[in-house]
Amino acid sequence: MPVIEVSNLTKEYRLGAMHSLKQTLANARTRLKGGQVHERPLFKALDNVSFTVDQGEVVGIIGHNGAGKSTLLKILSRISTPTSGTVRVRGRIAPLIEVGAGFVPDFTGRENVYLNGAILGMPRKEIDKKFDEIVDFAEMADFIDTPVKRYSSGMQVKLAFAVATSIESEVLIVDEVLAVGDLAFQRKCYDRVEQFVRRKDRTILLVSHNLRQVERLCSRTLLLKSGQIEMDGPPIAVCNEFFEQSNKKIATTRSAALGRYEATPEFELMSVTLLSDDGESGSVVTRGAALIEVRFALKTVLHDLNFTLGVHTTDLFFIGVTGSDKRLSVRELSPGEHVVRCRLRDLPLVPGAYAIHFGVESGHTNARIFRGDNLMSFQVKASERAENSASDRLGVVALQAEWLIPESFAPAS
Repeated sequence: MPVIEVSNLTKEYRLGAMHSLKQTLANARTRLKGGQVHERPLFKALDNVSFTVDQGEVVGIIGHNGAGKSTLLKILSRISTPTSGTVRVRGRIAPLIEVGAGFVPDFTGRENVYLNGAILGMPRKEIDKKFDEIVDFAEMADFIDTPVKRYSSGMQVKLAFAVATSIESEVLIVDEVLAVGDLAFQRKCYDRVEQFVRRKDRTILLVSHNLRQVERLCSRTLLLKSGQIEMDGPPIAVCNEFFEQSNKKIATTRSAALGRYEATPEFELMSVTLLSDDGESGSVVTRGAALIEVRFALKTVLHDLNFTLGVHTTDLFFIGVTGSDKRLSVRELSPGEHVVRCRLRDLPLVPGAYAIHFGVESGHTNARIFRGDNLMSFQVKASERAENSASDRLGVVALQAEWLIPESFAPAS
């Protein structure tokens, strides 16, 4: 029997500000007289959504901002009510949607632990039993009897996360809260959720824009678009579809040269293109070689040029950079349009979304002429055979290695 059943779920909002009491009464009077009242249009945050989730499943929910992800979780958490349709959740729910939102500033951390625990359905005896564990996980022993209004925002979030994840619930709902606190605490949060996943004793719904996190933790993923489920399937396949949609969205909204860059007046970037072996442009490659073409224009003569090209993740974690200084001698380039190509003979990246960096330096002092990041995004796809391989789900770089079984351990033929 499913733990979560959602059937024909719709949630509508009236766009614009709420009417004042005076305006509401005036509208009612107009209707009683048979007149028409101009109403603001309705917006469907969710539109006829249906799905089920079984016990122990870890389901990721992804989509662009405004797709309806948080609205769905708020209805499942009973924070919001649907306009139409039905939602059935069997068991206690622990929602991590707006952690810390229920804290009372004048109460101490201790008092807020008991208050939040009660709001989330924990009996006082259960809170007593888990209190020390909560304080220890949140690293708040020295401040637990201090009023919350004196806490930093990070301290509040750490305490709220510790309370919410200590509930013995059947369903855990997580909305973009694994990146709370400092780096060390983020690791603790991730490890705790990963423990839930390994034990399979909780059903988990996870909303995150970190698609690598979704691919690693989830057994199934829903892609929401404009309030509807566009795709429901294995995490890698659904995330790949979302990557492609994101690339198309970027391509339709960007000018000839987008991204973060700085340039001197004599240089103008025109385009950055990923080419296939037959010269066709695209934004998807399989693991292996890649050819990147950069077009630019110079307004003056430049001497002793060095080009750099790099690959980084979309959140600017650099994977590698190569320079032309030892491979290509460019003593002088005249004003006008130019093209430079860089072939990456080996691109050992796991499937995911990446972006291109390009830079130009001039002269013996390596004066910066241009530097740009996120100039073009592209997607690396796995081969069909390797699509579900662990080596294509973990990390960023696919390690190049040789495997063998020593003869002394080889099975007898």
